[in-house]
Amino acid sequence: MSAPLPFRPPISILAGLAGVSLLALPAAPAGGQESAAATLSELSVEGVAAGSLTVPSVAAQRATVNATVGSVAFVDAQDFQDRYANTLRDTLKEVPGVYVQERYGQELRLSVRGSGISRGFHLRGLELLQDGIPINLADGSGDFYQIDPLGLRSIEVYKGGNALTFGATTLGGAINFVTPTALTALAPNILRIDGGSFNTIRENFQVSRVSGPVDVLINGTITNSDGYRDHETQRTQNFNANLGYQLAPGIETRFYAGIYLTDQKLPGTLSLFNALNNPTLANPSAIAGNQSRKVETERIANRTSFALDVGKLDIDTWAIHKSLYHPIFQVIDQDGWTYGIAPHWAGSFDIAGYRNDTILGLRAFAGQNSALQFVNVAGQRGAQTLRAVQSASNYEAYGENRFWFLPDVALMTGAKAFSSNRTYSNKGGFTGANRLPAFAEETYAGLNPKIGLLWQPLPEIQVFGDITRSRDVPDFSDLVQTNTLNTTFVPLRAQRAVTYEAGTRGRIDRLSWDVTLYRSEVRDELINFSIDPGLNIPAATFNAPRTRHQGVEAAISLDLAGNVISRGDGLTVSQIWTHNDFRFVRDPVFADNRIAGIPADVLRSVLTYRDSAGFHVSPSVDWVPHGAFADHANTLKVPGYAVFNVAAGFDFRNGVSLFVDARNLTDTRYVSDISVVTNAASVAGGPVAFYPGAGRSVFGGIRAGF
Repeated sequence: MSAPLPFRPPISILAGLAGVSLLALPAAPAGGQESAAATLSELSVEGVAAGSLTVPSVAAQRATVNATVGSVAFVDAQDFQDRYANTLRDTLKEVPGVYVQERYGQELRLSVRGSGISRGFHLRGLELLQDGIPINLADGSGDFYQIDPLGLRSIEVYKGGNALTFGATTLGGAINFVTPTALTALAPNILRIDGGSFNTIRENFQVSRVSGPVDVLINGTITNSDGYRDHETQRTQNFNANLGYQLAPGIETRFYAGIYLTDQKLPGTLSLFNALNNPTLANPSAIAGNQSRKVETERIANRTSFALDVGKLDIDTWAIHKSLYHPIFQVIDQDGWTYGIAPHWAGSFDIAGYRNDTILGLRAFAGQNSALQFVNVAGQRGAQTLRAVQSASNYEAYGENRFWFLPDVALMTGAKAFSSNRTYSNKGGFTGANRLPAFAEETYAGLNPKIGLLWQPLPEIQVFGDITRSRDVPDFSDLVQTNTLNTTFVPLRAQRAVTYEAGTRGRIDRLSWDVTLYRSEVRDELINFSIDPGLNIPAATFNAPRTRHQGVEAAISLDLAGNVISRGDGLTVSQIWTHNDFRFVRDPVFADNRIAGIPADVLRSVLTYRDSAGFHVSPSVDWVPHGAFADHANTLKVPGYAVFNVAAGFDFRNGVSLFVDARNLTDTRYVSDISVVTNAASVAGGPVAFYPGAGRSVFGGIRAGF
């Protein structure tokens, strides 16, 4: 965890554009008074890390994130480049408040503050962006397959309503995955190969060049792995490219292109006994149906930026084509497009001698998806059971303002107005009792306000508090529900919540911290439960009248000692703690029970030793003291666990690095994730709803940057 940089992102951004060294200054003093925050340390942004108008330097990105009035996090790709980073868990596991657990391959549960808490597949209530541009489908649903950890330069986490800077106001917030440009890349050329357990091998390359006003970067990764469990073979190919061109002084355009191919076999869920005693098994129905997920995604996007007399204007446009072939309980065969445009302006100016920072934005995006279903005949299409068209459109306007009425205190206000339409057209019934109406439509609209305070008593210390309102619109996985006999359109209400949070982040001498307490009062929460997890039937969804999400997000790091073994070395200890208390509130069925799916406490402890010659080693422990409930009735809870790991490597001065990443050294048997049911006690023999955690594994690799 890194300490926050001082507030005043415009200065940092200008530094990133100019590629020079200058002093990062605090916010301008109110009423012309002398600021209590004196001159800060020099911020160097020289050379290839300088950034440009469309993509500022990494230092500027970090400063912008830490200027947020609310709980946020920033991850530099340098933090995970020397370990085996295959999934988003490998990149986000040290961010407090982000719960991320693997199911199989690249499929995982990703939840912030209980977003999509009981959904047993993909994600909901959390917006994913790449380079500030949405990658979710137009209905809000999304998955993780096009995010390549080896194709990233940084990750920005905006929890809850703090994602308003992108126009996102869901319960979970937003995560922005920033890819490198030729101006922010760690090296002009990067070659990497790694692999290890489960017959895993992965190759990655990156090439970038700058020529006058043009810069270009291409990154590609190919991964092959048999996986820990039977029927878990993974084949992925990810390619990202971007090209920037300075049209004129103060005007720059950047084109992004990506191709993402995934062929993932699905091992399915197991009984609790098998998950703990025979974890490498696959569910028999997954094998019989040759269950898999084949995704082909193509993405093209553009950002054109204008440096104005006051502030900067970005105009984003994007189009995403996604083709899905997904034999599970039936063969789901979908093909669709998502497209949009989003202008965004940010600037700083004085009001009567007081500093004021403003963000204004619009987003209009839509999409259409052809949704077909067939009887699954050993992974092939049988008789057709459904032919439908899913259409979604969204129109949003948002703004946020920070007014520095004291030298070190800012008042933040903001709001988002939105209108979202979901239309489902059934083009004809086929095999089975299809009960979906010929046409169904729902429109959701509302206003989500936000207010908060930021106090910065010292340049590297911030204290904040805020109140936000969120709204989560159902996606088509919620609205169109399927069991083994029929498909039904369920007109669900939008989930809405008011979240209160208070926290602090900063650094004093050798101690750095990031601590937030929050509480969300939720109405009509979209709660999921699996009808039959073993068959991989999409979870059913209902609106719970009242629920409450509250918790603690804490990360503390201490530089224990220096010159321990040799001159210039150092020893650091870090503790990450996420406390989750998610409950029904006087529910007519579940009373005040815990909402199933996520454990109450998740802890990660890391001890890191690094010397000046390039050697580093980091033993760590992932500890869940008490497992999560498997059902909303709270009749079955999985055991807690502790997993021991160690990562080590050596960075040579010529740009070559070697690393080894050993995980679950004691081969602990544990449940990594759960496909939640309503009442486990009512399921004969117990639910087949559990994903076992991976056993002992060792990965290693070599990376060369030149």
